[in-house]
Amino acid sequence: MREVSLRIDRYLVNTRVTPNQLTYLMTVCGVLACPALLVPGIPGAVLGVVAVQLYLLLDCVDGEVARWKKQYSLGGVYLDRVGAYLTDAAVLVGLGLRAADLWGGGRIDWLWAFLGTLAALGAILIKAETDLVGVARHQAGLAPVQEAASVPRSSGMALARRAAAALRFHRLILGIEASLLILLLAVVDASRGDLFFTRLGTAVLAGIAVVQTLLHLVSVLASSRLR
Repeated sequence: MREVSLRIDRYLVNTRVTPNQLTYLMTVCGVLACPALLVPGIPGAVLGVVAVQLYLLLDCVDGEVARWKKQYSLGGVYLDRVGAYLTDAAVLVGLGLRAADLWGGGRIDWLWAFLGTLAALGAILIKAETDLVGVARHQAGLAPVQEAASVPRSSGMALARRAAAALRFHRLILGIEASLLILLLAVVDASRGDLFFTRLGTAVLAGIAVVQTLLHLVSVLASSRLR
């Protein structure tokens, strides 16, 4: 994506477009993944991927333009973080509504919408657990946390953390990876003529989100990040 974004930057650096405006547009693209996923079948899944890829592209562009124009701001950092929160949530909520089969003509099963929302909540909470470390340290007058402090003090916890990092299953609840998974599930479901794998994926991602939220919280508390 960097190769694409650098080609776009050259058309923006001499305009009045600000990095924050690009960040706003980035966020809109990410949020649009949710309604895009409501379109039935493979077309909706493709639209979801396109929306998230546009989000990713603009996420590269806004930072590159900011560096080129030397227009840095805490507001820009904050907006970028908000955009990441909303995009991850939009994709997972969209997955849940997609699995509920809103336009199928039959009874809408709101269980899947709930599971998608649960996965979205977990994805947001995981980010919040990380960000709140900085908030807690700032309010206590401590310096920003160092990377070494993220290692759990317990050797067993440290081993479990390394194992989880190696498996990378937690990345499935991030918007970019989740959108690609949704497309794969849509292709398989199209061959079956139902939503079995989309619903299975929704349940799995909800489970991953819940487990990862709890494990991440334990990891933060067991490390030296709050000391």
